[in-house]
Amino acid sequence: MAARKPNAAFSKALTPSTDLAAIVGSTPLPRTEVVKKLWEYIKGNNLQDEKNKRNINADEKLKKVFDGKQTVNMFEMTKLVSKHLS
Repeated sequence: MAARKPNAAFSKALTPSTDLAAIVGSTPLPRTEVVKKLWEYIKGNNLQDEKNKRNINADEKLKKVFDGKQTVNMFEMTKLVSKHLS
């Protein structure tokens, strides 16, 4: 059985928007790294919801990335972050 090739779309370096760069830095990064850095930021700033770990409570920086939403779940976060990568 052939080993799975990593998806090129996931490893392609993408440039974050100004709002997203405030959290993950302005260097182009693969989507996987962007999500990893976002989680580091979320956990480092205690923004994960206590009762429902799937929810993220946005601070001012994250609100700009999350279309002004106060709370988003992790699946919604991925979709919203995509808009900030080019």
